[in-house]
Amino acid sequence: MRRCALISLTMVALVMMAACSRKVDTPTVGTYRATIDLPGGAAPVGLEIAKEEGQFVLYLTNGNERTRVPDVQIKDAKLLATFPGYENSLQATLRRDALAGSITLIKAGGAEQVIPFQAQLGASYRFFKEPTPDNADVAGRWEVTFTADDGKTSSGVALFEQQHDRVTGTVMTPTGDHRFLEGQVRGEELWLSTFAGGLVYLYKARVNAKGELEGEYWQGLKSHEKLLAKRNDNAELTDAHTLTGMKHDTDTLDFTFRDIDGTPVSLSDERFRGKVVLVTLGGSWCPNCHDEARFLAPFYKENRERGFEVIALMFERHGDFDKAAQAVRRYRKDMGIEFPALIAGISDTDEASKALPTLTGVYGFPTSIFVDRHGKVRRIHTGFTGPATGHYYDDYVQEFRSFTDELLAESTSP
Repeated sequence: MRRCALISLTMVALVMMAACSRKVDTPTVGTYRATIDLPGGAAPVGLEIAKEEGQFVLYLTNGNERTRVPDVQIKDAKLLATFPGYENSLQATLRRDALAGSITLIKAGGAEQVIPFQAQLGASYRFFKEPTPDNADVAGRWEVTFTADDGKTSSGVALFEQQHDRVTGTVMTPTGDHRFLEGQVRGEELWLSTFAGGLVYLYKARVNAKGELEGEYWQGLKSHEKLLAKRNDNAELTDAHTLTGMKHDTDTLDFTFRDIDGTPVSLSDERFRGKVVLVTLGGSWCPNCHDEARFLAPFYKENRERGFEVIALMFERHGDFDKAAQAVRRYRKDMGIEFPALIAGISDTDEASKALPTLTGVYGFPTSIFVDRHGKVRRIHTGFTGPATGHYYDDYVQEFRSFTDELLAESTSP
């Protein structure tokens, strides 16, 4: 009798497991805990599936950022989502309470980096379901030294806020920030991650005996660096206006590249004469460029009648013009961009330097070049300080507006 009962319970359990793993035609609306499998471990991201006006949409959550993904298709028990402004996509098989599939990131030369992905309905924790009662305090500003696998070093500034075991913030570098990081402290260990459709990051660090943060981070499947961070309330980056300059024999910039329709466009065209022109170097694959575009798109609409123009020089993953143009076309549409975007080359700073030989070099995307009404280059700024940096972003926006107003107020007379 007892044996029959055990068999019955086992059968019920198997039936329940089969029901949970069974494919379904539509996803279950709700909150999921998603993970992306990197070489250093699972990088979690908050995921919500919602239905709006009869259509499924996704939301990715990282710290204070909630990214809406409206391009979602459901077919044959599978979900396909393309992230806004990117060529990157998510493909997953639908289960009653889970998703299983992969994230595809488009890399240099159009190569696909396919990363395993899973999501479980109902879970909302980041790394650890149960927090530990006694955790290190990592809140504040840290001076960071990164060491790549080839031994090269670079600098950064980490900004962290902490509530109990939950940590949010970002890491600023001379060429841009690592966007909205979110994670947890568990004892002396710090775990952080982010993914909003562009690059996926996973940080693991530990507070050592000296009170330093020592660890490493992974970006996608191939990028990896070690890190050592020391508390420093006065830590600052190199001035972003000093990295790129003009060669000593010129203060003017000129170029001709094709727009997404194949029409040649030059800075010397009549449309731009006597105008203040911002030339921005970027790419649709670049998360910091997305942050810049979200600021520039409305700023351009507000100020073009005052004589302000923007030209985006796009350095894309594809060497093929048509493929690059298709990526940029999607980027412009999703970002609400009305200023021209030109196909300038492939996503490589050395190639960008060759494409604009009057610059001393290009060291990161985006790079912004301010050209006054007389065609003179007045300022060059490397990188973009995005919303994840808090007051640094506010300061950047204020400085950008103030300097642009100064240029617009200048006369067109010699």
